Amino acid sequence: MKALILAAGYAVRLYPLTKQFPKPLLKVKGKPIIDYIVNKVCRIDEVDEIIVVTNSKFFSIVKKWAATKKINKPISVIDDLTKTPETRLGAIGDINFTIDKKAVNDDLLVIGGDNLFDAELTRFVSFVKTNNNYPVIGVFDINDLTHADKYGIIKLDAKNRIVDFQEKPQKPQSSLVAMCLYFFPQAKLGLIKEYFRAKDCKKDATGYYIDWLRKKEEVLGFVFDGQWYDIGDHKFYGKARESFQTTK
Repeated sequence: MKALILAAGYAVRLYPLTKQFPKPLLKVKGKPIIDYIVNKVCRIDEVDEIIVVTNSKFFSIVKKWAATKKINKPISVIDDLTKTPETRLGAIGDINFTIDKKAVNDDLLVIGGDNLFDAELTRFVSFVKTNNNYPVIGVFDINDLTHADKYGIIKLDAKNRIVDFQEKPQKPQSSLVAMCLYFFPQAKLGLIKEYFRAKDCKKDATGYYIDWLRKKEEVLGFVFDGQWYDIGDHKFYGKARESFQTTK
């Protein structure tokens, strides 16, 4: 299994903090956000390589960060060749780019580089292994319908299958939201290429791909507990810095 950390966004809502600095390297409790992710990935025996995709603007900074990592997995950094927010590939675009660039022919674990949570990823992988290697997405219950319209909203059935997905609906019917955390089995990676060939496919928010995928394949959701912070703006970054309980 390969682990892909998405770190190619430009985080304009966090300017000026991220104008010249990548969001995943912002610190919470004295440690870059991405370090929490890497530490969790390192505890997954099935992962044999960590790949970080970033952009040309931040490539040298992320590369320098990666060089300091003394971990039990090889880590590589690739440049998606974009330089501005206007030219960004988007999350699903960067996944597709990485699969091509690294010739990925393996199961793929994908994690947003601004995903801050305290639950163990090993539990997520155990769920994957006991469910016949279907595509699986990480889900979190924010218990707040008033702010759910900022996220991809999920409906699960009794067997944890995704039966409905709406990207940032005006009137959310659920507080179950999609984290930027996915498992794509090797046998299904070709569907990403198929999605790109579809007319009017949206390449930014990965949720659009998940909604397309669930209509073709069985897609499962794994509900995380504990803490989760989607660090998209100053408010949530401030809340994470104040409230996140650090883990190893």
